[in-house]
Amino acid sequence: MNHFVLARLHTVPLVEARKHGLPGAIASLDLNLTQVELAIELDGVRLPDASLLTWLSIDTIAKKDDNCFAVIGGISEPIHRFSTRYNRGYTLRATMAAPTMLISGIPMHRIKGTTPDVDTLKKIAAIGRLGARVLDTSTGLGYTAVRAAETGAAVTTIELDPAVIEIARQNPWSQALFDNPKIGQQIGSSFDLIRTFADGQFDTVLHDPPTFTLAGELYSLEFYKQVHRVLRRGGTFFHYIGDLESRSGQSVGKGAIRRMQEAGFKRIEKRNDAFALVAVK
Repeated sequence: MNHFVLARLHTVPLVEARKHGLPGAIASLDLNLTQVELAIELDGVRLPDASLLTWLSIDTIAKKDDNCFAVIGGISEPIHRFSTRYNRGYTLRATMAAPTMLISGIPMHRIKGTTPDVDTLKKIAAIGRLGARVLDTSTGLGYTAVRAAETGAAVTTIELDPAVIEIARQNPWSQALFDNPKIGQQIGSSFDLIRTFADGQFDTVLHDPPTFTLAGELYSLEFYKQVHRVLRRGGTFFHYIGDLESRSGQSVGKGAIRRMQEAGFKRIEKRNDAFALVAVK
């Protein structure tokens, strides 16, 4: 990456060091992946590339709740994109570990009582063995694709909106999405692109779509039929729903189970720990 990334919580040690007159501070410039020692100066903080992040910029970052800022040459700007194609705004939001992305203000990962990286591990664990070929229908920040590829699987991942990929490129936790040769990216609608894959091409389909209200076609019978087609016999379909005990989760889950059964899935298990349904072809 050619830039640093900070949010409010990463400015705390810098501000505290300045307040106590300390010459330096230990802080993270990549959203808690690593820590570095930084020099505290009169006008700001000296960064590893020798640029200066001014106290005015640090104060701006500190006032923006948990929004993430990219810092290039000492200049900070919020990591945010607006998609005119889909009329949605995307913002990278910090947590204590991997950040999430807000889609029109709604987090795309579970962050209550957990972090997106832990949430991703639970999704992978709910499947068990992924097999050699994996289809990830919703790239997002790429955490699922990255974890799947780390198991040795060849991963095909699909993202609808190029603006999301722009956000991922600025996220330190997403860099393996672009660096791992086992991950192949496609841009477009999963509803359309899944038709281009061969029968039985995948061992696992990881389906973590936006909410039903944003992407109802990805919960449709026609889409589930295509998932069933591209899975090999004995392959696994992981379908993230949301809290299956909530009123909305119960409603969406009930409809999804019915349509998955109509599509040909016989064994469907509720995995409340992963907020998902897991089916076997």
